[in-house]
Amino acid sequence: MKYILVTGGVISGIGKGIIASSIGTILKSCGLRVTAIKIDPYINIDAGTFSPYEHGEVFVLNDGGEVDLDLGNYERFLDINLYKDNNITTGKIYQHVINKERHGDYLGKTVQVVPHITDAVQEWVMNQAKVPVDDDRREPQICLGFLFQLGGTIGDIEGMPFVEAFRQFQFKAKRENFCNIHVSLVPQPNATGEQKTKPTQNSVRALRGLGLSPDLIVCRSAKPIEMAVKEKISMFCHVEPEQVIFIHDVSSTYRVPILLEEQGIIKYFKQRLNLPIDDQPSDLLMKWKKMADRYERLLKVCSIALVGKYTKLSDCYASVFKALEHSALAINHKLDLMYIDSTELERSTEAENSVKYHQAWHKLCKADGILVPGGFGIRGTEGKLQAISWARTKKKPFLG
Repeated sequence: MKYILVTGGVISGIGKGIIASSIGTILKSCGLRVTAIKIDPYINIDAGTFSPYEHGEVFVLNDGGEVDLDLGNYERFLDINLYKDNNITTGKIYQHVINKERHGDYLGKTVQVVPHITDAVQEWVMNQAKVPVDDDRREPQICLGFLFQLGGTIGDIEGMPFVEAFRQFQFKAKRENFCNIHVSLVPQPNATGEQKTKPTQNSVRALRGLGLSPDLIVCRSAKPIEMAVKEKISMFCHVEPEQVIFIHDVSSTYRVPILLEEQGIIKYFKQRLNLPIDDQPSDLLMKWKKMADRYERLLKVCSIALVGKYTKLSDCYASVFKALEHSALAINHKLDLMYIDSTELERSTEAENSVKYHQAWHKLCKADGILVPGGFGIRGTEGKLQAISWARTKKKPFLG
């Protein structure tokens, strides 16, 4: 089994899930069987009780597991079916260890973070990595373990037991079977327009101080990064220039695997992990490239109004957005998804803020279709019902 660990630095929400999913897509296109594990250092047992504004939507798996939305990215990109144990949290690990201690499995020893918690993490990863996730039910060859630091930076207190577990694990798995990818940010302040490497340098230094050395540094930026910046990161972060990869903001996340492949990531993995693959991308990646190209050339637009309660953060409805986006792509249309806060459609808003009220109704009236997702509590319910009533009266396509 080969293990690829994706760590994050500088800030959270930098795109570690998309990077991990894209790497998995590339490896799968080379004919390898890939699985994925997401590690969250919060004490909650799972994501089921979170407000959508905390971590985005709760993604529900086939086995009923309520997990982090990144597992949705894994399933969509890799075309696999994951299980609730593919999402590890601090709460799950501690619960597992405490249950063993109560059962007497530690034979009266003092139970500590090292070695008992760290051993439990390693054992969980090794066991879950073997679980088949493809339709052919064969054991995976590559496990994308995705270590997510709360707050986005290596060095946070919550993530320390996991970092220590993987520091030990790299020796247990052996160097030829373990690879660490560090995703960092290269900011570009408007005042100077210069791309800054210092946050990445500090992040890599912190990672090294904890005993993990990055094999690849993936730098995220708003605009394409210059070669001089790449050479500077290479020099100060003690890696070869080809081990520094740049991913700038693109119009579609489906472009990310193409950017990674163009920078020689297949060749690197083949050598670093001794993988039985060709240097050239397969037909699957060529199909992926055609899909990304087609997405960017779409001219016809289909506008859908999403009337919900958590519209201030688009991640709250990530799966709904992706389902609509895929549907639009299938009929050669570009999706224009308009988020409408259901409370703004209510009469009480008209009395308090008539501008907001009329803007919300204007958006709703010009939509080609209306989608009303679920939500808890009574807030915003009246607005949802008014949107549904309007859709049915005006014969607008509606999904609830």
